[in-house]
Amino acid sequence: MSSEENGLLKFITCGSVDDGKSTLIGHILYDSKLLYADQEQALLLDSQVGSRGGAIDYSLLLDGLMAEREQGITIDVAYRYFTTDRRSFIVADTPGHEEYTRNMAVGASFADLAVILVDASQGVLVQTRRHARICALMGIRYFVFAVNKMDLVGYGQKRFLEISEELDKLRAELGLENTVSIPVSATEGDNVTRHSEKMPWYRGETLLEHLETVDVSSGAPEAGFYMPVQRVCRPDYSFRGFQGQIEAGKVSVGDLLTALPSGEPAMVRSIRIADKEAESAAAGQPVTIQLDREVDVSRGCVLARDAGLKTAKSFSAALLWMDDRNLAPGRDYWIKLGTKLLPAIVTEIRHKVDINSGRLLPARSAAKNEIVRCGLVLSEPAVLDEFRLHKTMGELILIDRVSHATAACGVVEAVVDQERDGVFLRDGSEQLKIHLFDRFSYDPDLHAVLRQSPSPAVYAKGDALPLQSEAFRYPADFDVAADSGFANIRGGAFAGFGPRGPGFPLLDADGVELRTEPPRDFGKYRRVLVREKEGCSRAASKY
Repeated sequence: MSSEENGLLKFITCGSVDDGKSTLIGHILYDSKLLYADQEQALLLDSQVGSRGGAIDYSLLLDGLMAEREQGITIDVAYRYFTTDRRSFIVADTPGHEEYTRNMAVGASFADLAVILVDASQGVLVQTRRHARICALMGIRYFVFAVNKMDLVGYGQKRFLEISEELDKLRAELGLENTVSIPVSATEGDNVTRHSEKMPWYRGETLLEHLETVDVSSGAPEAGFYMPVQRVCRPDYSFRGFQGQIEAGKVSVGDLLTALPSGEPAMVRSIRIADKEAESAAAGQPVTIQLDREVDVSRGCVLARDAGLKTAKSFSAALLWMDDRNLAPGRDYWIKLGTKLLPAIVTEIRHKVDINSGRLLPARSAAKNEIVRCGLVLSEPAVLDEFRLHKTMGELILIDRVSHATAACGVVEAVVDQERDGVFLRDGSEQLKIHLFDRFSYDPDLHAVLRQSPSPAVYAKGDALPLQSEAFRYPADFDVAADSGFANIRGGAFAGFGPRGPGFPLLDADGVELRTEPPRDFGKYRRVLVREKEGCSRAASKY
């Protein structure tokens, strides 16, 4: 059986500090005879001054940084490529310490499978739960729970079953489907690459056997074809091609594609893979696509066919917060979606996730390493989709606009339909988007005025309007300036689009009174509520 038979497997090892992640992978490399002679000799020499009294310290194969060796913990993500007779692998050995959770998340972002180690003497810890949640958040669907250090608990089946019960609860919480539990001893090699004679009660696969045979390709493929554009290639006046990696589907010369977000259709004139022309290309291949007509396409756009991708400004997301500074609504960041980089604002934090129980807790801010669900709005409509439907267009990172440090990573959970995103006045085919009912509040912690929009709604001709609340107080009769004409509010209801009413106040779509002479009066009808730590007070002030 060749190493290509089961395909390349990208996996991550994670868990709490000192659970034995580096030792486990080091043992696989050593037992599988995957070391060069000089590497093996260096390992034997380094182990002489290690912490195991001269016995081989397999973790030294991966803990390459001097700081890691001094502390006995993994800080950076260590990537290793190796191959056996049955499969090729890329493994990311990630830090276990909470301080380096962001490093662990980086490793999880590339993996198809997670090996989560559990110390048999400690059981399921908080960091074990955190890493499992992060792996699930990043889209990993295959899990191996390696119950390590079975030698410290006398290789007892009872202890393994106790931990398995804890893991079953965690599986149910996270909705994990493709999981296995394997009792191992990374230092002694039990059930790592060979079956353990000390645990005859375990009759399942060894860890390496499972990794060599697990099929991570199952599941429905992503719908349609799409390719985020990374670069516009223009070597001369006669050629204009769009370069990127195909993320799903197949494309052939003659196919009709749609350029998003513009929606312009165009035919594929040619396909180039490297410097050679091709008739077709498929997912995973980097290509240059030439179209048969000029379309509005630049970096960040997407070429698609039957993918069902969405274009929107607003969406909800689950985020792993990584910044030392707390997340709070109202702050703006750079957001990376696919190949698109643009400004975004976190509009609200809906709740955070309790790491231990999975309960959703109310929250006004989020600290480092917390998982939150929040709402975001972009500076302009962008191509995106729910992570569960299209992985590449549903994963994101937030970048601090000052320090350029990664502030968060996460996934898109729900997209707000652009055509229904907001509050509209509609009379037949004519409509006007208004912000009359937006809520403004001043947050002393941020020293900023925050804006919160109400739920999307459409008010047809004759519908009563919610003209009074703690945040605004409009008269029963006024007009709203539209692009062409005026929206008439009469008797507290939308009366349709018509001429300007003599003597009635005239407002713009934001609720600001319009006058022929300055100034424009915001505070006449709108209030800014002062947000206190316990909530929003009723005290109001002018903008």
